[in-house]
Order: sequence, then structure tokens, then C-alpha cells
Amino acid sequence: MSTDKNCSESSQDLVLVLAGGNAVGAYHAGAYEALHGQGHRPDWVVGASIGAVVAAIIAGNAPEDRIAKLRQFWDETTIGVGSSPTALLKPRQIYNGLHALLALAWGCPSIYRHRLPGLWSALPWVPNDVALFDNAPLLRTLNRLIDFERLNRGGTRLTVGCVDIETGEEVYFDTAREAVRPEHILASTAIIPAFPPVEVDGRVLCDAGYTNNLPLDPIFATEPERDLLCIASDLFSPRAPRPASLDAVLERANDLIFASAPRRAIAGLKREYALRQKLDPTGPAVTLLHLVHQAGADQLAAKSFDYSASSIRDRWIAGRNDMAAGLACLVERRPEGQRFLHIEGGGSA
Repeated sequence: MSTDKNCSESSQDLVLVLAGGNAVGAYHAGAYEALHGQGHRPDWVVGASIGAVVAAIIAGNAPEDRIAKLRQFWDETTIGVGSSPTALLKPRQIYNGLHALLALAWGCPSIYRHRLPGLWSALPWVPNDVALFDNAPLLRTLNRLIDFERLNRGGTRLTVGCVDIETGEEVYFDTAREAVRPEHILASTAIIPAFPPVEVDGRVLCDAGYTNNLPLDPIFATEPERDLLCIASDLFSPRAPRPASLDAVLERANDLIFASAPRRAIAGLKREYALRQKLDPTGPAVTLLHLVHQAGADQLAAKSFDYSASSIRDRWIAGRNDMAAGLACLVERRPEGQRFLHIEGGGSA
């Protein structure tokens, strides 16, 4: 398979798909840094939840500014209290857990803050509420870091995924069809009950994580017209060592919830392209490079709220290393006549 430096100038299109996962999303920034460093510029970025935020930063900034803006976003989310005991597993687990508790107790100033009544609404004499946190700070962050005029000019196509909370229908906002606004991205990050759903044009929308955390569907809703390289950056792995603690069991339950839909989607694509291969063996070919973040042993069930400087750094480095290794796998050519090639990578953490 060809690995021209800029896929948009070659005979294939390049699409980058970014999954949801809150603080684990620093992995996406590292992955994009490696992709960018090798001269690849996505034609289309698709994201859900934190993946939508990273995708919007990419599409809403000039190529030369993207890495700096991603660093600014993740630097602003970082919560640093004390030095990290990186050499020892148990102290590092305690350190990460304390930072997750800190983020849950005090919020993350650039993304969310506590709301009232929030959790207190569970008490019988307190008015009802629909979320624990207020994500208004994220709206301000999006407006600071993203040029929405550039984003909607269409230099890099952007698609963000949400779910209609009343109908369960998946909803996609796409710069190829409409203007994408900050509230569309906010809706994509509104995972319930942590964050309140967002009303957009009469529809009440929330994060698509529970139903489709890695939104491949918009790319393959119709058959691609040209050869396609799709790089999917996933934050939850369906594979892990056998859990040996209650926290590890909780982490596995969380990972399996978010990893199951991507696994089914990719299995469906394999079946679909096996049929396409029989019907039209000379049609456009697809390569799906699926990078899956493998959380280290120090990561806990609350890793999505662990904004410690060491965890953000480790995830960024893991994404960068996994993308570099994945791109190296593309050097080998596709077997002659094969229309769908799935390559799975990851595990540097």
C-alpha cells in the first residue's frame, strides 16, 4: 500500500476517527502529533465526545498551529498535585486515584465545574436535576482554541456524533452539510448523568459513547468513491489481563461497555467488504488502521477522570508511539485484489 506523505494528494483519502474517553483522550493528541510529524494531513476527521473536541481543534486550526493548540488544551486540563511516583506501581495507582477523586470533587476548570443542585437532587427535599456537573467551561474553551470560521470553510471536513436522548437516534453534524457550532461539540461530550444534555434546534442531545463510541458509521454509510485509509484511534480495549481486584473488575466492565460497539462495527465492515469483493473485486479499497489504547497497570476504573500530569503525559506518548508503529505497518503492500484490510495496533502504554 502506498504511504505518500500527504494522502490528500495521492490516489486515496485519509480519514481520522477519534473515540470518546474524557481524560484518556490525550492519547488522540499524541497519535495526531505522530501523524502530523510524518506529513499526513487528514481530509476528514470524525469524533465523538473528547474525540469530537480533538477533531474540532484539528479541523479548526491551520496545520502549523494544531499541535500547539492540542498541547494548550491538554495542559489546561491537567491537575498537578505533587510529584508522580512513577517507579512504583502501588503508589502510582494511589496517586492516579487521588487525582481522579480531586477532579470529581472539585472539577476541571477548563472543561467542567460542579452544578447545583447536581448530586444533592437525590435528596427528597431538593429540586430535581439531570446532571452532576456543568460543562459551560468547555464551551468557553472551545471558543478560545477553535476558529469556527475556518472549521466551517471545509478545508478539513469535520463530523461529530451525538445521540438524541428522547429517541435514541444517532445524530451527526457534518461541515459538508451544515455549519458546526460550539454547541454541537458540547452535545457530543455530554455523557449522562455526568453532564447535562444539550438542546440543539429542538432536539435534546447527549454523548454517543454508550451506543457508538468510535463513530465509523458516517464514513461507510455509502461506499467510498476512492481508495481510503481510515485511521481509528480507540481509547478502550476489549482485551486485558484477568482482573484480580474489585477496581480492575470495574475497569473491565467500563472498557467492555465502550469497546463492544467498535468491535461489532468492524466485524460488520469485514462481512460487507467480503461481499463487495465478490461482487466487484476491482472497486475502491479500504485500509482500516485501528489503534487501541492499552491502559497501563497503574490506571484505575476512574481513569476517565484522571487528569494528573503523569497520566496525561503517558497517554500522549502512548498515542504518539502507537501511531508511529501503525504507520510503519502500512509500508507493506495490500495483497493483490484485496478490498478491505484491517490492521490493529496499540499497546505501547
